[in-house]
Amino acid sequence: MRKFFLQIIFYTGLILLWQGVVSLKIWPEYLFPSPLKVLQAMVQGFSDASFFLAVEMSMKRILLGYGLSILGGLILGFLLSQIRLLEETLGSLVLGFHTLPSICWLPLGILWFGLSDGAILIVILFGSLFSLTLATTDAIKNISPIYIRAAKTMGSKGWHLYWDVVLPAALPTIVTGLKQGWSFAWRSLMAGELLFVSLGLGHLLQMGRELNDAAQMFAVMILIVLIGVVVDFWIFGKIEKKVRLRWGLLEKR
Repeated sequence: MRKFFLQIIFYTGLILLWQGVVSLKIWPEYLFPSPLKVLQAMVQGFSDASFFLAVEMSMKRILLGYGLSILGGLILGFLLSQIRLLEETLGSLVLGFHTLPSICWLPLGILWFGLSDGAILIVILFGSLFSLTLATTDAIKNISPIYIRAAKTMGSKGWHLYWDVVLPAALPTIVTGLKQGWSFAWRSLMAGELLFVSLGLGHLLQMGRELNDAAQMFAVMILIVLIGVVVDFWIFGKIEKKVRLRWGLLEKR
């Protein structure tokens, strides 16, 4: 309850500060709207269902793109951690692609798939794939050798060793990598939708800019942040907490 009240006080103060800046009239209200104007824009967006449709389209894209990146990242990360030749060759390429901004894939995606959702999916996929690959590789490589030696001493080998020892030991770090990969995928989606004319939250931001409607832009940005926080807290936060409790990394309260 203490944390809850502190957050209420903090965000109330933030809104009051926001309103105070608006009252100074440093910028016109159409450039820097008041909290009330933003609230009205958000209510309007949900009333005409445009926000619901945009959220639905954006979530469909990210679920597909992020799901593919999880599958590819886990497999590729496992292979890089176990096959030295791949690590010395493909590993450097993965690291290089990880430093490449995800939006750079959009022109290539449009060239491959045309003006379709496939182009945005390419941005999401490559925006998080390499992050997940590196996280999985590091998670497996950084397992304490004592676990492996103890398991082999007790007769564990082959897939049993990987499934019952390696994967559980690496799971806390892998979950952290999944959480980071989600943030990369979410940002990649917004960047792709901003530049690609298709219904989604990013497109609503672009529409607000074209119409000089800063209130709509603020409302969409707040919605994007809220979705990110909800997914982070209610999905990855819960999974991470359970894993940390299971592995004794967090005390029960």
